[in-house]
Amino acid sequence: MDGSSEIAVTKLRKSVQKLGSSTEEHGDPTLMRFLIARSMDPDKAAKMFVQWQKWRAAFVPSGFVPDSQVQDELGARKVYLQGLSKEGYPVMIIKASKHLPSKDQLQFKKFVVHLLDKTIASSFKGSEIGNEKLIAVLDLKQIAYKNIDARGLITGFQFLQSYYPERLAKCFLLDMPWFFVSVWRMVSHFLERATLEKIVIVSNENEMREFIGEIGEAALPEEYGGQAELVALQDVVLTPVERRFFDVISFSCTMCLGLLPRWRGKGVDGERVTKIYSLFVRTTHR
Repeated sequence: MDGSSEIAVTKLRKSVQKLGSSTEEHGDPTLMRFLIARSMDPDKAAKMFVQWQKWRAAFVPSGFVPDSQVQDELGARKVYLQGLSKEGYPVMIIKASKHLPSKDQLQFKKFVVHLLDKTIASSFKGSEIGNEKLIAVLDLKQIAYKNIDARGLITGFQFLQSYYPERLAKCFLLDMPWFFVSVWRMVSHFLERATLEKIVIVSNENEMREFIGEIGEAALPEEYGGQAELVALQDVVLTPVERRFFDVISFSCTMCLGLLPRWRGKGVDGERVTKIYSLFVRTTHR
């Protein structure tokens, strides 16, 4: 980081403290994402950071969303997690033709968190740095009116903007049909300028070649001009380091919380165990 960025990060940390929170568990790369999202304004970035901390603690108290909580969404097999792009970003592909508007909005929101967390974690090399990004590909080929879900799109982008600042490297929209244009215009009104600048609508052969060239054939499935196979999100097995956010924490949660009734009978302070577990989650999943 340059001198001005270091000063901004220092001011952000102080501003977060004034708001009654802490940045001790987070490195400079993480804090820089919030600063960039708020035009390098430390006070605004601090407010956004604290809001993210409160949301994460309330909505994802265990640190991650397990497959078991989003089975209906996973069952559609509509999201695919490929390898890394030429720039080293994980590539997530969403087939809109397999999506139906959810009747359970809470589960859908948890699914958004699940897929974003897992996609980001798939790019970790040893441990999280804090500035990892992802590439999203929204495939609109063969969609029908029943697949249109403006509310779902807005939810996904709002989560990215509010709770995953600067995680989106680029979003490609493929094969947009004429009847979806008006839907996209409406959705666009809810997106910040910085988000809109990262969205590319691929509508002709030249743009498709640029799309393939930017991501790389190694990460793209054959049907998109690449050499890879489609891999459903739930079929992706993370490495031991990456999987700690899903397997280790899940096991710890089951063991600690499941044994609390028995421990209480032996004089163990259950509230203290819960607090220690929560601290463990926060320090292993930023």
